[in-house]
Formats: sequence, structure tokens, C-alpha cells
Amino acid sequence: MGSEPGNTFGHATSLPYRTFAVYGASTLRRMKLLFASALGLVAASPLFAATPVDFKKEVRPIFEVYCLKCHGDEKPKGDLSMTTRAKSLKGGENGPGLVPGQPDKSPIYTLTILPEDHDDIMPPKGEKLSKAQQATLKQWIEEGAPWPDDVKLQQREKVDFVKQVKPIFEVHCVACHKEGHDKGDLRMDVKEAFFASKAIVPGDAQASKVYTTTILPADHDDLMPPKKKGGPLSAARTDLIRDWIDQGAYWPDGLKLEQKEADSTSTERDWKAVIAAIHAQLVKNAAAEAAKHQNYRGQVSKEVGFDMIAIPGGEFVMGSPATEPGHKPNEAPQRKVKIDPFWMGKTEVTWNEYELFQFPTLEKGNNVSTERVNRELLVIVDFPTPAGGGNPYVGKEADAVTRPTTPYVEMSFGMGKDGFPAISMTHYAAVAYTRWLSAKTGQFYRLATEAEWEYAARAGTETAYFWGNDPAAAPDYAWFFDNSDSKYQKVGLKKPNAFGLYDMLGNVTEWVYDGYKSDAYSILGNNNPVMPGFAEYPHVARGGSWDDGVEALRCAARFFSDAAWKMRDPQLPKSKWYLTDAQFLGFRIVRPLKVPETPEELAKWWTTYPAFK
Repeated sequence: MGSEPGNTFGHATSLPYRTFAVYGASTLRRMKLLFASALGLVAASPLFAATPVDFKKEVRPIFEVYCLKCHGDEKPKGDLSMTTRAKSLKGGENGPGLVPGQPDKSPIYTLTILPEDHDDIMPPKGEKLSKAQQATLKQWIEEGAPWPDDVKLQQREKVDFVKQVKPIFEVHCVACHKEGHDKGDLRMDVKEAFFASKAIVPGDAQASKVYTTTILPADHDDLMPPKKKGGPLSAARTDLIRDWIDQGAYWPDGLKLEQKEADSTSTERDWKAVIAAIHAQLVKNAAAEAAKHQNYRGQVSKEVGFDMIAIPGGEFVMGSPATEPGHKPNEAPQRKVKIDPFWMGKTEVTWNEYELFQFPTLEKGNNVSTERVNRELLVIVDFPTPAGGGNPYVGKEADAVTRPTTPYVEMSFGMGKDGFPAISMTHYAAVAYTRWLSAKTGQFYRLATEAEWEYAARAGTETAYFWGNDPAAAPDYAWFFDNSDSKYQKVGLKKPNAFGLYDMLGNVTEWVYDGYKSDAYSILGNNNPVMPGFAEYPHVARGGSWDDGVEALRCAARFFSDAAWKMRDPQLPKSKWYLTDAQFLGFRIVRPLKVPETPEELAKWWTTYPAFK
């Protein structure tokens, strides 16, 4: 029998191509060696020569899932970074991590084959690599550890097929691709039939139609699932499928998928029910605190906290006069505005805080469970146990707190993370953070309105800057183009304003809640004014940044978002989480003194515009 297309094992002893698809290259290497041993053949025979390891498909997923948690560029353990070949070769405190051609001298390999109870085993914490993964690393190093210079690794989460991918397939795919109804001769209900198809190439999502057809435009004829059957899938779901395939497309043997309706799977939650449940807890906690209005420190985890400054209510003149240097028409007409008391973050939200939202695997020892239904519907909230004992908030509704998908690039762009402001998130992502933080802490957080932001920035002043009208004093209070060294800086290093808020002007421009209109000041009222967003763009950002001239730091200066802020995003459709071209943009949080009276009012603050919940 002749070999099938794609088979590389020869004629008489060939394994069908579908076998390669089901088991993957590393597993087949071991099968070939066992087969050779059984026949008494030498492994060096050309007939049984090992298939070369594909770094991108086989080694990269291992490193990104199991190693980059501790060996990324930010505080690498043992000073060993594994993000590039050069850094792996250089090694850290204990010498080179990788010695091409010599796996027995490469800690990247030798530490993975230690006994499970060994203190130095890598990866630690019960995540021992499989024999197949160990064999793949060993062979790759023996082959010289080829690793393209332009391939830089980044941490990715390990995808759980049963919890994360299986529900997507059962709701959106199996109805048309199962036994007795295999549209396009594709079955997705059983592993063997699915992997024997040309729809999936384990280790290569970009070559797998089961992924590439899910990211087509909504009006494309080949979109899967089609629009009339619930397509397109959210970016969170397509990212899960992509990462699952790139990580080798593990599917437990004997597991058969069953068609399910959307409302019968644990990956779907009723948005209204979620908000109602969280609202009830927020109201309860607010009443228990008796609305104390003073500075306090909140906690994102046991290790990471944030400071909130009590901002008194009052009135101020919003906008700028035409005589102010740098004045723009959208800052007029000036008007007197009344603002109720609230709390505002002492600094911009830092990566230390934001990455606990962005990467739930980073959470350690805090009071929030990281059990995840899937990447889009995330945490089961477990509020701190009260003095009387018992969990004050129990319910599956809290599962539906959305977090970002894995970014395609390192989102600090090399500028630093520990103590630095988080950047480059969309308005949607910033809003999602506030509702996630609210669900974690039991307190109501949101973005500031544009009026609240300017009121807090001015801190009782009426000058162009909160320190006065002289731009020459800016270096004492702000990071901007002239003193930033072309990058953002750690929060809280400059002098604060009279309210005790740091970096309100400069460092990073800050998202506020409002949608942008050039004539907003002629439209809105004077009592706690706010303009909800009406489309993805534009939304307002305030404060100027490290990349701006001093005039952009004026308290009245207004910025607004544009699609160009994610122009270089390589995804299709473009991510709703990341702005690859807005490295100047971050945000800070506020907490109103009063919780919205109804779940419906609460939902408005956590829905940036109707298309994004």
C-alpha cells in the first residue's frame, strides 16, 4: 500500500497521515522507536530517522505554557530569561540554560526529568512535563536547538480542553458536525474522526480550518459558525481554540462530545442575573460601612494593594478660557459643575494590579478562586470571610466577570512593569477591570466621569495646571516629553496635587468613562454630568502623557480615542482588549460614595456601549 499525502515514514512501514494528526509528532517519535526496537532494527537506520522537531509547533508551546511564568523578562527566576534563544543561551545565576547539541548539560531539559518530589524540578508545583514533551526537548537540543532569532516568546495559559474548549465545540460546532450529520465530511464529536480530517493540524492553528474559519468577517460565506447559527464567536473563544491547537490540541482519549444548547452549558451566564447578584452584595457592603469617607487601602490580593483618596464634593469651573495657552475649542464653553464626593486611586492602576486581572494564574494566596469556566467567563468570587464566619457571597452568577485574552505582544513594550502604570488597554478593558475589581472586593469601582476627573485634577485650583500657570514648573510634578526619557515612569515619584493624587498630569493619559463629543460642554448639565459612550470610538482620555509636550498636560486638555490606536494589531477581527498603538494610555479607578440604586443603573457603568458587555 502506498503512503498517504504528508506521510514521511516510507512505504512498507508507513503510518497513515491520520495517525500523525491524532497523536502528534512527539508521540509518533516514541512509537517509531518502540516499533524499531520490536523488529530488532537500529534507530539510526534512515527508515527510522526521527522527524526533526518543529520549534514553533512543538517546543514554543512548552516554553510559553510551562516556563515563561517564572522565566520571562520581568524578574526572571534565577536571572534566567527564556524569551529568546540568545537569553536562554546566556542563562542566569547558574550558568547557561541551553547548550545546543548537549541536552545533558542544558538545565532547560535536565531539570524537567528530575523526580516529581525534587526541589529543583521544572516546571514546579505538580506540572511535570509528559514523557513525550521531555523527549521533544531532548531531541530539539540534540539537533542544535534551532530557534529563529525573530521569535520572542511570551507567557500563555495552558488551555484545559474539557473546561474551556469542549463547551465551545458542543454549543457551536457539534450540531452540524457529528455522527449522521457530518457537514463537509467533518465530525467533531469524536477525537479520531476529527483529527483524521484536514480541519486541524495540531501545533499549528494558522493551518487549521477549525480555527481560521472562526475569525473570518461576519459576512463571509465560510465563517464558522455561520452568522445565522450564532457566529461569529467572541475573540475570547477563538483565542482559546487557537491556543489549544498551538499547544498540541490535547483531547482526552474516549471523550465524546454531545450537542448542547447555549443555555445548558456552564460557559454561558445570564448577564442580568450576574449584575443583580453583584449589585446585592455591593449594596450590603456599602450599608455595613455606613459610608465612611476617608482615605483607605484596598487589596487586589494579599500581596498587591492600592490606595484610595477621599475626594470631597464641591463645585468647580470646567474647561478653559480662550486666553489660556494651548486652549482648544472642545474645552469650551466653560461652565460651573457640581460634583458629589467620591474616592479616586492615588496613582494610576499599575501592572502589579492589572496583571492579576489579565493573567489569573498569577494570583497566589489571595481570597479569590482562580477556577475558571473559560477565558471569557472567569472567576468564582470568594469575598473575605466575615468575622462571624461563612461566605457572604455564594453563587455561580459571579463566574461571568470577563478578563482579557492573551496578548500577541508584551504589552509594556519593554518599559517595565513592577510599579509602572498598566498601558495599552482598550476602554472596554479598563471598564472590565473595574467590574472585576468590584466583584473581587465587594465595593463599587468604575472609571471617573470626565467632570470628576477634571475636578480631581484641579484640586481646587483654576489655573492651567494644578501647580499654577507656569509650565516651567512641570518637571517637579509630571513626566512628559522633555523629562521622560521616551518612556513611562514608575507611579508616585513626582509631587502630588492638593488632594494627594499623583501623576494626574503626565506619565500616562487616563481613560475616563465618557464618550467624546466636541461640543459636550454645550450639551451636558451641571450636576454630576456624564456622557455614556455610544460607539467603540471615540471615548475621552485625560491628563497627557510621557510622550506629550507640556501644553497637553493642562487640566482642561481633552483627548479622544481613534481606531488608529490599534492600527498594528495583527488579529482579525482586531482585539477588543488591546491598543497596540497607544503605549501612552492607562487609567485610574474611582469609587462613588453611593452604589447605584438598581442593577440596571449599575450595568450602565460596566457596559461601555451596547455592543460590548
